[in-house]
Amino acid sequence: MARITVEDCIDKFPSRFELVLIASNRARKLHSGETPTVERDNDKNTVIALREIANETISVDDLKNDLIEEYQTTSFTEDEELIENENTDLSDANEDINNSNQEERMLEENTQLINNEDSNDDVNSEKEIIDDSTDSNQIDNSENETDQSFEEKQ
Repeated sequence: MARITVEDCIDKFPSRFELVLIASNRARKLHSGETPTVERDNDKNTVIALREIANETISVDDLKNDLIEEYQTTSFTEDEELIENENTDLSDANEDINNSNQEERMLEENTQLINNEDSNDDVNSEKEIIDDSTDSNQIDNSENETDQSFEEKQ
């Protein structure tokens, strides 16, 4: 059989670029061990790939899908798993934020309680000081009264 060229296959694809991509992908698959759908005839893998395309022994859609799968980095199931993991990570992050917000609120409440207790202690201390001073004033007054009454009696 005579050598096949790109010109013999161009009518199967809208652009030369697409044809070259698909033919080279098929040639790599043949090189990696896939069985050809046409006779080898001592031809190289690139020629065999072009002959398969020209003879339409493999559908163009199958060849395009093979090329797309070859260049995909993740499959649809992996994408779904990635999305689930991202959603889980986001919900964990939201939960962490909620927990930290709750801890901050509790800390603020405790701080307010402590401040209130401190202010109450201060008020109580002031009351004690006032009470003490009042007591001492009363004692002083009673001493003065006692002194006066003692002096009057004499």
